[in-house]
Amino acid sequence: MFTGLIEEIGEIKSIQKGTKSARITIKAGKILEGTKLGDSISTNGVCLTVTEFNKNSFSVDVMAETIRSSNLGKLKAGSYVNLERALRLGDRLGGHMVSGHIDGIGTIVDFNNEENATWVSIETTKEILKYIVHKGSITIDGISLTVAYVDENIFKVSIIPHTKGETTLVIKKIGNEVNLECDMMAKYVEKLLKYDEAPQEKKSISMDFLERNGFA
Repeated sequence: MFTGLIEEIGEIKSIQKGTKSARITIKAGKILEGTKLGDSISTNGVCLTVTEFNKNSFSVDVMAETIRSSNLGKLKAGSYVNLERALRLGDRLGGHMVSGHIDGIGTIVDFNNEENATWVSIETTKEILKYIVHKGSITIDGISLTVAYVDENIFKVSIIPHTKGETTLVIKKIGNEVNLECDMMAKYVEKLLKYDEAPQEKKSISMDFLERNGFA
């Protein structure tokens, strides 16, 4: 689990691409403090496992499904990524609960400055938008943000100066893709509602059933 509070911006050192998968090596510093093999690091919001590391970089293996459902396949050497170590028991939860399991992709369609804030407009699918609510939480490339506007086609977030300086979001360009993870509570609620609405299978207990199962 993660909080969506970015600890460091990393730089892609190299990418070894397979037919559908990839091995990515990322330059980093702070997030490597105390890191062990097998640790989870959120990379642009995707939970990835450290398979190799040294004092200034770490490597991860990215499977085909992750390439298909995230923007990691668009990265190249020199690209910047948001990094966060997994949440530890006892840490302050300053953002919101983030799983690192991407729901889909959004596309940046507009930037607009308003005094010290920057509004970012993101277009995505209706399948994802149905989970996004005004004033709710959304994770964009691993960043925990509050939804400031949403309609049937786009949603918007407003970025404060601190977030601008500590993440990659405002250095992106219109047309760039971002990884989106919706608030998991919305998905659990939807699942429970669908379960309650589903017709329950009715089973009758007969003498034949009791005899076959040794009860009579």
